[in-house]
Amino acid sequence: MSAVPPDDRGFLLGDGLFETVLAIAGRPLFLDQHLARLARGCGVLGLPAPDDDVVRRAVDQALAGAGLLDARAAVRLTWTAGSGGRGLDRPAPVQPRLVATAAPAPAPLGLASLAMASIRRNQGSPASRLKTLAYLDNVLARREAAAAGADEAAMLNTMGEIACAAAANVFWVRGGRLFTPALDCGVLDGIARGQVLALAAAMGVETMEARAGTEALEAAEAVFLTNSLIGVRAVGRIEGRDLPPHALTKTLAAAWATLAASA
Repeated sequence: MSAVPPDDRGFLLGDGLFETVLAIAGRPLFLDQHLARLARGCGVLGLPAPDDDVVRRAVDQALAGAGLLDARAAVRLTWTAGSGGRGLDRPAPVQPRLVATAAPAPAPLGLASLAMASIRRNQGSPASRLKTLAYLDNVLARREAAAAGADEAAMLNTMGEIACAAAANVFWVRGGRLFTPALDCGVLDGIARGQVLALAAAMGVETMEARAGTEALEAAEAVFLTNSLIGVRAVGRIEGRDLPPHALTKTLAAAWATLAASA
């Protein structure tokens, strides 16, 4: 992997985007969806999108270089605005930089625990709905959760509405219906999030993209997290309250695993 120069705008300013792709035995899962989301994000940030074939080769090279062609791995694709001078303005023309790395990604074990973070998502910022390189709020929220003895942080937006976890989308179940925060709550349009919504709808489960406060989690029968690395992971404890296993979470986790195996 080539070194990132000290004038790279991703390094200096967080000017860029990233994707995290699960690879199983050298096979990147749902790469088309990740590339499509990356291209949409580039449109918002005013960056040219990377060439899909170049990215695919970079994924293969990252996995081979890390010796992970036979493993469960996370491939991190970083797309920066490239090198630039001092200050905020991008140079013209922009020459983005692609960096691809791979690392082992063991499957999560057991139930997750959640703690409410004091760090708020700024739902008014377009960055709240993108995987930008500026992830400090998420880092701080996860740090708070760890200090509270939890695996993951639940984050609210500035209106006090449930938004997401530090590195996952959040779902909850109540009265046989499946809920997740609406995208305009400051939520990333997660790949697994969309897949779970589609799987649930195909099963005849009523789904709702909602605007709700913490009372929704307090009254939930079940809570689970989704992202491309963990799939569907049940939450067993939130803010000191234990949550029993729930049949819908188990069913959706199995359905997502089947979808991933066929990808």
